[in-house]
Amino acid sequence: MNVRTGVAIACISALTFLSGTRGALWAQDATQASPAAGVATQDSTNDLSVAVGKSVVLDLARPVTRIVVGLGDIAQATAVSPTQLLVNGKLPGETSLIIWDAGGGRQFFNITVRPSMVAARDKLETVRRELRSELPGQNLKVTEDGGNIFLRGTVKDITSSQRAVQIASTAGKVVNLLSVNIPASDPQILLKVRFASVDRNKSKQLGMNLFSTGAGNTYGIATTGQYSPPTVTPNIGLTPGSTSASVFLSNELNLFAFYPGINLGATIQALESQGLVQVLAEPNLLAENGKQASFLAGGEFPYPIAQVGAGGAGSTITIAFREYGVRLSFIPTITPRGTIRLQVAPEVSSLDYTNGVQIQGIVEPGITTRKVKTEVELLDGQSFAIGGLLDNRETETFQKIPFLGDIPILGKFFQSMQRTKTNTELIVIVTPEIVAPMPAGAALPTPKFPATFLPPNSAIPMHNPDAKTPETTLPPPPASIPVERLMDSMKPETPLAVDQSTSGMSSMGSTGGAATSSGP
Repeated sequence: MNVRTGVAIACISALTFLSGTRGALWAQDATQASPAAGVATQDSTNDLSVAVGKSVVLDLARPVTRIVVGLGDIAQATAVSPTQLLVNGKLPGETSLIIWDAGGGRQFFNITVRPSMVAARDKLETVRRELRSELPGQNLKVTEDGGNIFLRGTVKDITSSQRAVQIASTAGKVVNLLSVNIPASDPQILLKVRFASVDRNKSKQLGMNLFSTGAGNTYGIATTGQYSPPTVTPNIGLTPGSTSASVFLSNELNLFAFYPGINLGATIQALESQGLVQVLAEPNLLAENGKQASFLAGGEFPYPIAQVGAGGAGSTITIAFREYGVRLSFIPTITPRGTIRLQVAPEVSSLDYTNGVQIQGIVEPGITTRKVKTEVELLDGQSFAIGGLLDNRETETFQKIPFLGDIPILGKFFQSMQRTKTNTELIVIVTPEIVAPMPAGAALPTPKFPATFLPPNSAIPMHNPDAKTPETTLPPPPASIPVERLMDSMKPETPLAVDQSTSGMSSMGSTGGAATSSGP
């Protein structure tokens, strides 16, 4: 811009008002010789620092003809006289100032605008006030350096530390140097689960099979096919008057009748049976708040898997293993309401050879399973029935020989009937309890062993030494530790490596050869 004499005269009053803030910084020594006309001059660089909201006056050796500021949002330059400039700081940052004088020379200035100390102190005071309001009674110290906010002191828990960082972040980048009081240990939660199951069944069977060993020179059997009939085999080359056929019975019978005079016999199946199965399983499992725990009391059984060999060759039977028994898995979490939220998955399973399958002469059992997976919320000591089942079934099978079974009275000999009734009642109850460990030296709960074990060969106990020594005594914990160290201690532990040697797989050829183990 061109600086006119009229503008310089109009700015004399403003220069007089700002004379109190006029700096002693000079852009160029007044005694410096000006460059000769027509001779190129080398640009010089000067540093100028001003705070936000402050002003600096530049005294120049030659009248100014033009002024350029790189970023007008950071700094502003105004000519108050032909040889004086007023530089105002607007926002923190850096920019450049270029000045052209009447002699054709130019000068460069690097302007650094610093944050206002008043604004920084106001922000820090605001942060301190909010910390005192939100975290009363906690020793906190807030300082600022280079635009960074440093937090020091001791807070009572991690939540207080996180809240202090959120409040301090409103004033700049936060460096968290807080310590936190060591919290008490998490509560231990004991889950009691009760499986109660009753299975009852009642069946009634009634049927008849007729057979002839030569009545009317006729051999034969009349049966409904529901129960195994006897086998009649004719005899060849017998003397007159003797039995002309042999009878073979293939199953156990209740009633059997044979009339030699007419070579006619009958087998009658009349059975009534009752069955009762009771299951009561009470697995108890202890876990820390928010941690998963699992329990299994049972075993593993092998089952075959048929696989086609390479290149379409004969199939190969691979043996895998599956667990069964009493299983319990759960995750307890204590809520802010004081309740215990449970993710629980109890299961009771047993081998069932009735529903098994036979492969290459080997019977592989099925599994009877009762399991529940749900999520509930309880108070300490309360109970919930998380699963229940009432199953009543009645099955009736009736078979008869066509036409013969419809004859009044005599038709009963050509009919068979089987009626089965089953009743299953199941209930699963869970009870969480917050428990404390048993005191040191207290008697431990153990099963009552009906027989006496052999005495040990050594008189030295396996838990030697018994007495505590300074080497085996842990030092007392400190009152507080850094937040980072406490956060590291609260990270989940590495899961245990479960030994899978019992769950290995073996394979054998489809021809029934010897098994070759592929496990360790």
